[in-house]
Amino acid sequence: MQLSEKDFRAVAEKTLRAIEASLENAFQEQDLDLDIARQGGNVVNIQFEDKSVIVVNTQPPLQEIWVAAKEGGFHYRFTGTLDQPQWSDTKTGQDLFADLNRFASKQAGVTIKISLT
Repeated sequence: MQLSEKDFRAVAEKTLRAIEASLENAFQEQDLDLDIARQGGNVVNIQFEDKSVIVVNTQPPLQEIWVAAKEGGFHYRFTGTLDQPQWSDTKTGQDLFADLNRFASKQAGVTIKISLT
């Protein structure tokens, strides 16, 4: 689904905020050593206790969200609706949040739940 620039920015921002909120909750509830920082409005850096990092950033010209983690680099394209945003890996079709849960849990050493709600 091709979005208008305004809609892409809105849904991408909603997604980044959900990632930040989920990680803040994990930080509080599980007493994790996480450093979550926003850069330039469209990049979220997540640093773990072992100093490993996951970077989540939006790519407005391509209408994608890119993730860099220990497991590699991944590109996600919007496949949902404005009411129910969903991002799918451009190669595997995997869901962004399912992948982020796996990446973050592995890097943190404990189960972390990242979701849109």
